[in-house]
Amino acid sequence: QVQLVESGGGLVQAGGSLRLSCAASGTIFSIYAVGWHRQAPGKQREYVASITDGGITDYQGSVKGRFTISRDNAKNTAYLQMNNLKPEDTAVYYCGLGRSWGQGTQVTVSS
Repeated sequence: QVQLVESGGGLVQAGGSLRLSCAASGTIFSIYAVGWHRQAPGKQREYVASITDGGITDYQGSVKGRFTISRDNAKNTAYLQMNNLKPEDTAVYYCGLGRSWGQGTQVTVSS
């Protein structure tokens, strides 16, 4: 079955950067779009960004210009580069592929 493992989260000050990784196994990674979502405490999970199998990217408005999604099909891995982080970016970040989700990685941005 498909397994997705996120990593790279942590605690960072406002204005800092983090790069999240999503390693996939059990599937032909290159033929699927990959998405990143996040869920802050007490809030619903929300869309952050996605990248198609062909490399076309899309972003939620609040992260556009600060976050960059990418993928390395040779490594079966997707990335989310997050720059100029803000306290409101604090959440658990999940990657999704098809109907599968990872376990999430915590991102905490201090003011």
